[in-house]
Amino acid sequence: MTTAPDASVAPPLPAEPVALQRLESPIGRIEVVGDGTAIVALAIERDGLLPHDELDVRPDEVTRRAVAQLEEYFAGERRAFDVPVVLHGTAFQRAVWEQLVELQWGEVISYGELGRGTGRATAGRAVGGAVGANPVPIIVPCHRVLGANGVITGYSGGEGIPTKSWLLDHEGIPHRVPAGPADPAPTLDIPGTESAA
Repeated sequence: MTTAPDASVAPPLPAEPVALQRLESPIGRIEVVGDGTAIVALAIERDGLLPHDELDVRPDEVTRRAVAQLEEYFAGERRAFDVPVVLHGTAFQRAVWEQLVELQWGEVISYGELGRGTGRATAGRAVGGAVGANPVPIIVPCHRVLGANGVITGYSGGEGIPTKSWLLDHEGIPHRVPAGPADPAPTLDIPGTESAA
């Protein structure tokens, strides 16, 4: 299982990654960044680019472990991660991410349930924003968040909705993809909010 995010204020991230490793995956190249003791970021290739493409890889034990576990995940041989993770964000973001860490393979949660879990049942936009700002997708499984009606409302990793749909299919999670203008993104299941993620 992923280490739950530290509730204390994390030290600031260094300007350049301490540890950096990449891997090929069915959803594109993935970049894993560590601070020397934990994973602090994971990026999925978008439009052929990763945040630190200009840097050479500099793996350490933690990034090697994370890459090995991600490869097992994509091969269908792993359902949970047990690498240390430190998440840098606001207290509210960390409260949302802590709930994501608890989700198991094939489990989903709605934006409304996340909001209620933070004690802010009507904070739809803030919940969607926190989910979208998750710095370590897949390991902290923000892809397991759906609208109340099972529709993908967005995804900030990789190529967006197609990437999230692939991850959900990989885990056997039923979902719907918005068809376009005739099937607009649904509203979140929180009264008085609009779609956020």
